Amino acid sequence: MTVTVLVVDDHPTFVRTLGVLLTGEGYEVVGTSSDGESAVEQCLALQPDVVMMDIQMPGIGGIEATRQIVDAAPQIAVIVLTMFDGDDSVAMALRAGARGYLVKGARQDEIRRTVEMVLDGHAVISRSVVKHLPGIARERNGDDHHPFPSLTTRERDVLQAIADGLDNDAISRRLYLSQKTVRNYVSSVLTKLQVSTRSEAIVAARTNGIGSTPDA
Repeated sequence: MTVTVLVVDDHPTFVRTLGVLLTGEGYEVVGTSSDGESAVEQCLALQPDVVMMDIQMPGIGGIEATRQIVDAAPQIAVIVLTMFDGDDSVAMALRAGARGYLVKGARQDEIRRTVEMVLDGHAVISRSVVKHLPGIARERNGDDHHPFPSLTTRERDVLQAIADGLDNDAISRRLYLSQKTVRNYVSSVLTKLQVSTRSEAIVAARTNGIGSTPDA
């Protein structure tokens, strides 16, 4: 089955270049958008598999557009592709629900692998921005005192369920999510916590007061 992609960027030359690259990889570019509002509208209308999302655009911008897309259609994988790799940009994109974060200039093979991995349920962050994750983990914004502020609200629900010892099937029933969506959220949680396994995630969560503490 052909993977469908929506390209969102306000630079026409970049949109054309990325479209050619994606088409050359066998993907179908079903639409393009140059602002956040139309990106959300097109996502809901076209239901692409993947969105390649810039951050700075007219209107609501890429971060808010990502948040609205993920809230309305969590099965759509949003990959941020931007010039910005600072702590704030990475943190906001991840909190909004982006499954991938790449910096413009990423090689064609890196973009292809990222698309493949997010569709397989993984969260992917470019090596050039991984260095920002420790700062994100320490971040505290406003009244948000959650120990893992980079997590979205739904990812926090999933982490809570993981920390309670639930498997994916049980999480699916608790949160009324599909199995695929749960796998996507679990992968994103592990990436943001910088851990490789559910066991490590449980330890990190319980160390920070999240989840049921096993009996001694």
